[in-house]
Amino acid sequence: MTTSEEKELKIARHFEEILKTLGLDITDDSLKETPQRIAKMYVRELFWGLDRSKKPSVSLFKNVSGYSEMLLEKNINIQSTCEHHFLPIIGKAHIAYLPGDKIIGLSKINRIADYCARKPQVQERLTVEICTELKTALGTENVACLIEADHMCVRSRGIRDFESQTTTVELCGKFKDSASLRSEFFRATTS
Repeated sequence: MTTSEEKELKIARHFEEILKTLGLDITDDSLKETPQRIAKMYVRELFWGLDRSKKPSVSLFKNVSGYSEMLLEKNINIQSTCEHHFLPIIGKAHIAYLPGDKIIGLSKINRIADYCARKPQVQERLTVEICTELKTALGTENVACLIEADHMCVRSRGIRDFESQTTTVELCGKFKDSASLRSEFFRATTS
């Protein structure tokens, strides 16, 4: 397995070649450490979710109050990277579940979303992956995720549309099967 340091060295070498190919002077004071900065950013910040050992631990607690209604964590900041153009995807996730015998520490929902987002991908896969991770952690199928995001590949290249936003939804278990619960979820995410 390649270490983080080895990945950084290899990425820096390749990025230096990209800069040279573009005709940039990599001896320029402003650019000379750019390959190392990019490599460090890729491995340690943007794509740390590729390292399965960094998957967040999940704190579960007994549901002593017997709470059985939808729990919704709204407006979770999402920052990911489009795997087609390696440009940012920035948005909000709304994640819900129906508690059973256990409930999850609220910040763990945000941590799961951040972990899943920190890799190159498409928004559709990210939405499904968040639900999959939460289903596994909670031991229930009754989860839902809605993501609303801006894609910089749409804004800065091709169509150059600054107004459109992408929405993806994954409904599992009772969120998929119950029209009333599905409606409650959608109402709550838009209010």
